[in-house]
Amino acid sequence: MTPLSGFAAVFTVTEVAAALAFYRDRLGFSVGFVVGEPADYAMVQRDSVCLHLMPAAWGKGGAGASSVYVFTPAVDALHAELLGRGATVAQGPQDEPYGMREFQLRDPDGNALTFGQAVPAAT
Repeated sequence: MTPLSGFAAVFTVTEVAAALAFYRDRLGFSVGFVVGEPADYAMVQRDSVCLHLMPAAWGKGGAGASSVYVFTPAVDALHAELLGRGATVAQGPQDEPYGMREFQLRDPDGNALTFGQAVPAAT
């Protein structure tokens, strides 16, 4: 089977420049590229997670209709980091019955980001 080498989600946003500032300043992403001035389209990246930011006017749905699940080996530390950066968390870290410890936040347009870490099974 041919391997896959990466993944990038596309989030629809109301204003690309405002979304760029949120992802950079609140979530610690770096800006990979920006198309246009003012920004018409952009990509942000943190480690191996890439998000493309597209104006809602280009898509078939409105802004805020997307979601992504991001795996991390340190969900509680990431939660503390993002709170320290001023991010608002919709749901704090909690253990779920399906074996993940996770928290969720939304960007200013309502796109959901859930961050999770596998937890050892109880014995």
